[in-house]
Amino acid sequence: MVLDLTMSMAILALLGALATIAGCLEDLESDVGSQSNPNSQVQLAPQMGLLHRIFNKAISGEPISNGMSAVTGGTVAAVLLNAKFYPLTAIVIGSFIAAILYGIYATTAYAGRVASQSRFKQPLYMDIMRYTTPSIIGHNFIVNFCLVTIAYIQYAVLGYPFSIPFLALIWGISVGAIGSSVGDVHYGGEREFQNREFGCGLNTALSGRIVRKAESGLRNSIDNVWFCAKFGGPATGIGLGLTVFFSSWPTTIWGYTWTAMGVGVIILVVMIIMNRLVEINVKKAYGPYKEDKEEKEAGAVAHTH
Repeated sequence: MVLDLTMSMAILALLGALATIAGCLEDLESDVGSQSNPNSQVQLAPQMGLLHRIFNKAISGEPISNGMSAVTGGTVAAVLLNAKFYPLTAIVIGSFIAAILYGIYATTAYAGRVASQSRFKQPLYMDIMRYTTPSIIGHNFIVNFCLVTIAYIQYAVLGYPFSIPFLALIWGISVGAIGSSVGDVHYGGEREFQNREFGCGLNTALSGRIVRKAESGLRNSIDNVWFCAKFGGPATGIGLGLTVFFSSWPTTIWGYTWTAMGVGVIILVVMIIMNRLVEINVKKAYGPYKEDKEEKEAGAVAHTH
């Protein structure tokens, strides 16, 4: 019994580690390609007369694109497993094929978007496409490898009643959702609008007015990843890792019982309270959310007239 529990906890720790790596790399991959929330601002920049050197793919929202990529890797891996391939070999091949497909979608999305903005004179920088696309593929490969491995462990070792592709799909959607909600705050809200006051919000008239200068030269997608790797990526990884750990820990200890469900509810309530306390402390530390300075001036002018 003790040995079984020890092995179960070891497997749980492995799942948490894989999820943490997948979450971190997923967020950084979305930062390389400017996907999800910040993407709309990058797309609007040329229309505001602000040309840039940022890769702009946005195949779709992060949950859908990562779900597509993970389920592709999981499906190929499942087929190879049925063909008697070694599990590690099947997972690597499936993840690689899914990453290549993801890179094709990213390239065509970026080129298509720039072509559609030709009236705004936004150039298609071939060097940006050349060294950014391999980075997108590399990040996505690691994400797929981790997620498909999690799906394989849950199916083959833990005996989950779902197929590997289905489990990979669920985790792909999950990692994209967490990356979009956790990681983007430290890219779209802080990296691209560093010239705005903290918490000021964004006036509609200022949409697309992104910061284009980097620490050295013009900003590009690699600069964004360098910035996001400091906090946004690790925060996303911790988010997914904790999700996997705390969602599996009660059932690992107590099995599929009412006790495990009760512990899960308690964990959820504690996290909600902690989140609220963090929000209150942030507001106290930085003051109330402020209106944008230009918005105040515009209101003052309108009131004068």
